[in-house]
Amino acid sequence: MLASIFHSLFPKPLSPEEMTEIKEFVDNAITSNHIVVFSKSYCPYCLKAKTLLKNEYGDVPAFVVELDTRKDGSAIQNYLEEMTGQRTVPSIFIHEKHIGGSDDLAALQTSGKLRDLINEAPDS
Repeated sequence: MLASIFHSLFPKPLSPEEMTEIKEFVDNAITSNHIVVFSKSYCPYCLKAKTLLKNEYGDVPAFVVELDTRKDGSAIQNYLEEMTGQRTVPSIFIHEKHIGGSDDLAALQTSGKLRDLINEAPDS
């Protein structure tokens, strides 16, 4: 029990190859999907964001990565922080643009800008 807590708090450093795999996975997820949500399954803010996207924009399904269910979840979260400056989840990307977290998504929805952002061509 203590060993698993220790390893979750102080994970073993990744090899350069493992770090390359993490970066490739994240970059590919972001470039290959219209909407990507990096989440944790127990996070209420993540649930709020995923529910909003599913209920309001189910026609454009989100690719969800549950970091807490992956062995490399901490490394992915570290890379996302390096990329975006945001450590918290959810970390949401729409057409390769980092829009932030749950509150940012809700603000875009309230302002009416979220549908336009989701519908815009990926290259624009």
